[in-house]
Amino acid sequence: MKEHAPRRPRVLVVDDNRGLVDNLAEVLERAGYAVAGAPSCAAALRAAADGFDVALVDLKLPDGDGTALAPQLKERSPDGEVVLLTGFATLESAMAAVRAGACAYLVKPCATPELLVTLEQAMRQVRLHAEKRELARKAAVAEKLAAVGTMTAGLSHEIRNPLNAAALQLSVLERRLRRLPQDAQGALLEPLLLVRDEIRRLDHVLEDFLQFARPRDFVPRAIDLPAVVARVLDLLGGEAQRRAIVVERDLARAEALPPVSGEEERLRQVLVNLTLNAFEATPDGGRVRVGCAPVEPDPARPGDRGGVALAIEDTGPGIPPAVRDRIFEPFFTTKAAGSGLGLSIVHAIVTQHGGAIVVEEGADGGARFVVTLPRAP
Repeated sequence: MKEHAPRRPRVLVVDDNRGLVDNLAEVLERAGYAVAGAPSCAAALRAAADGFDVALVDLKLPDGDGTALAPQLKERSPDGEVVLLTGFATLESAMAAVRAGACAYLVKPCATPELLVTLEQAMRQVRLHAEKRELARKAAVAEKLAAVGTMTAGLSHEIRNPLNAAALQLSVLERRLRRLPQDAQGALLEPLLLVRDEIRRLDHVLEDFLQFARPRDFVPRAIDLPAVVARVLDLLGGEAQRRAIVVERDLARAEALPPVSGEEERLRQVLVNLTLNAFEATPDGGRVRVGCAPVEPDPARPGDRGGVALAIEDTGPGIPPAVRDRIFEPFFTTKAAGSGLGLSIVHAIVTQHGGAIVVEEGADGGARFVVTLPRAP
């Protein structure tokens, strides 16, 4: 399975002194940053459309002032931070930097240690913004979960019973219609079958609600994840053929992978859901890649045993970055039909297993879901 390197922090250097930009880029790239340069305000705003973590902005630019540019950059990347650069440190320049929303300012030319310390302080603020956003997202999810729990009892009684009664009566009606002459059945059966399919769809939506709100007890055991993956892909082989999709399996190292801790039935549900989503996103003739790889223990986390990473990647249009933060929220969906609970259930199952799931851009521009599950004790 192809490994994706972690994203390097992005630094935008806005200065019309090309030599200075090149020197800063050399220093920062050696320190692990990805650097882009912009010689003017207009160029900086265009570059900021791709996002940045920290912008180093000169106070004096050919087409404007750095203090005026800073808030415009923050608008384009709200979680990013701005550090102003100046050749003359004065009280007025410091106050201007604060008013512009900059987190710090540096005097040019600045020593490399001072530059790196200032950037690391700015990156701490960037990470803090991300943590706050994640906490807010989790709070929103928790509120929605509470709403689902409150609705569950009413849904179970008020909706399922009428649905069952309607489905039973439709079955009776269908049997009676099929006793009619063959030429008279078509016009009558067509609307009946349509209603039956809609009742089934509603029943599936209700089942999603119930499963999400009332998860079963969790009894983990050692699971051979590659074997589960192989069985699910065999099961979905007909669907892939129908859609003319090539399914690539990267399970060559399966025998070297440790067992994971979990329940096979629920892990199958995760795999089926993610694989079918990949099929739906992939155009005819496209590819879906499914693979497993070992995850080494993290020395920074005492007791971490490592585990297995499962990746499902498609060649569809991908998921826009603005949507990725909400993709696992209950009731959030980009589909015309559906409960908006499919990926939420997947997230809940993976979390229950002590794992994690993330979505990122695949190598071919499609979506890449990565599920990490802990090694069985």
